[in-house]
Amino acid sequence: MSRYIARRLLLAIPVLIGASFFIFFLVYALPGDPVRALAGDRPLAPGVIAELRERYNLDDPVFVQYLKYVGGLLQGDLGIDFSGRPVSETIAQRIPVTAQLALTALVIEAVIGLIAGIVAGIRRGSYLDNLVLVSTTFLVSIPVFVLGFTLQYFLGVQIPLFPISGTNEGLYSYLLPGFVLATASMAYVARLLRTSLAENLRNDYVRTARAKGLPERMVIGKHTLRNSLIAVVTFIGADFGTLMGGAIVTEGVFNLPGVGRAVFDAVRSQEGTVVVGITTFLIFVYIFFNLVADVLYAALDPRIRYE
Repeated sequence: MSRYIARRLLLAIPVLIGASFFIFFLVYALPGDPVRALAGDRPLAPGVIAELRERYNLDDPVFVQYLKYVGGLLQGDLGIDFSGRPVSETIAQRIPVTAQLALTALVIEAVIGLIAGIVAGIRRGSYLDNLVLVSTTFLVSIPVFVLGFTLQYFLGVQIPLFPISGTNEGLYSYLLPGFVLATASMAYVARLLRTSLAENLRNDYVRTARAKGLPERMVIGKHTLRNSLIAVVTFIGADFGTLMGGAIVTEGVFNLPGVGRAVFDAVRSQEGTVVVGITTFLIFVYIFFNLVADVLYAALDPRIRYE
């Protein structure tokens, strides 16, 4: 197991380098001058512009800028924004909000998605199965910002059950945005588990277990569901990183000061260092939770061994 984890961590290095370079190139290849964008309507003195361009290596070719960025990254330096603040401090300040939002969404998608998937898989073709299929299709087809504004209006304004903005009410502030963020993933979890469970219920080992007289709850819970969860764990393990990186719209709708808002503000002000630094961090989070999902395979299926 330790050798497998070490190999996966080594394979993560070229992934990080390739993804960070691709993002770095896209950010710095955008038209416009970030220094002039920083000045706004009040032009800066030529000496100040030259000093800023030299400090942030803006006069160097993109490849040279990237090499300098990687040199700092190897020393734990994610760069400095135009206000002189390290990007690592921005991440440290914003990441708790995004992490709580993503964890809330993950719990909601896991609980509701698993329950819906189990019910639909066991009762395939029934009214409940059709209800799950229709509702999950409905959730996937609605854009996140439309669902966010709709629930914000009805459950926050018309029926004031949830706060609609900010984090002043602690964990309760994350329930509504967490549900909005989890809707699409919840639908995928339900459909994935439904299909996997329905297929496994037709296997020979399930018929053998029933022929032995085992209770139905043991046949489904101990034998069938355990094998069916492997595909779901794969999705959920990868989805946590996706939720953290894809929370930009949700954080904007509910005015949450998370990483997504920081990326959006950085793109608007053309602060490439902030965009690349935060995105590199999110790529690492995505790789880490994929590794956790792979390790959990062995716990769910004893036949899987990592040698």
